Amino acid sequence: MMEVLAWAIMGFGFLQLIIAFINTVFQAILGAESQSGDLVSVLIPARNEEHNILKLLTDLQYQSYKNIEILVFDDQSTDRTASLVTEMAKYDSRIRLIQSTGLPEGWLGKNYACYNLAQNASGKYLLFLDADVRVEQALIAKTIAFAQKQKTGLLSIFPTQKMVSLGEKTVVPIMNYILLTLLPLPLVLRSKFPSLAAANGQFMLFNAEIYHKVQPHELLKAEKVEDIRTAQLFKKQRHKVACMSKSEAISCRMYTNYKESIEGFSKNIALFFGNSYMLALVFWLITTFGFVVVLMVLPLKYFILLNVVAIVTRVFVSIASNQKSLQNLILLIPQQLNIGVILLKSIINKKNNAYQWKGRVVR
Repeated sequence: MMEVLAWAIMGFGFLQLIIAFINTVFQAILGAESQSGDLVSVLIPARNEEHNILKLLTDLQYQSYKNIEILVFDDQSTDRTASLVTEMAKYDSRIRLIQSTGLPEGWLGKNYACYNLAQNASGKYLLFLDADVRVEQALIAKTIAFAQKQKTGLLSIFPTQKMVSLGEKTVVPIMNYILLTLLPLPLVLRSKFPSLAAANGQFMLFNAEIYHKVQPHELLKAEKVEDIRTAQLFKKQRHKVACMSKSEAISCRMYTNYKESIEGFSKNIALFFGNSYMLALVFWLITTFGFVVVLMVLPLKYFILLNVVAIVTRVFVSIASNQKSLQNLILLIPQQLNIGVILLKSIINKKNNAYQWKGRVVR
């Protein structure tokens, strides 16, 4: 029995390596810029983003793609977010602030914000951006060109993650490691199976006609991880979805410390495993402690091989995520242990039916 388990661990390690290799070598990339002239509505849900919102609005003002409108939904911020947007709008008529009148029963804050933004948008394309991202000058032009060429209903990009504190560096890369060793992203675009879907709410570009037909934020109004669910919903309804694990044209610092990072990822870690905590636990045990079984049961050469495979896999994931390979290798052990910490935090939050985010309890 133990020998079978050891070989299964070896096989899973090689499977992760193959998927990471595919995501590194065959990943879709942004190419030429489009100046089609179609109006793009840039939609930004914002809650207590006074330290970020002006940076993003400034980035958007300098986009090479000029035919845009910029709508910001102030989700009952208690800081200067609304006043900063209002001041910016005085100097750029493309910028408009929408104020929340309160969160209706049954809705989560970001989902309601996105829904309202879409209802007020006029563009042929709807681009949802989180307020804490930074975008390069050609981002919109390049993503519109890609969406038009591939005829996507939804294009999503995982921004290059900026990590400053040690705590962030031991947690944030976990998301990329799990995603890029379990899901071949090229199949998100090419396959019709809803299970082969991924998206990141930090950047989601919709064909507006399809969005308004599906109304994903209304359908998923109580869903904590609406981005992945939206991608699955679109594929289920036979709309094309594309997802990229990196782009130098967009970056983000998701969290500012260890505690915030753990809390943030605890909201969605189970969804990477079909919302099964059992599968998530098995993944963590195999990838963190599987080498012990291999060392105990198989010849030493297989133990060495498994570790080489794990190291090469991390390198591929780092390249595919636009992260530092050496840094992720040095922090490999704390990153693996933190998968368990995130799982524990997620289970506790689920049991208590309460997640904390931006000053709100998300139930």
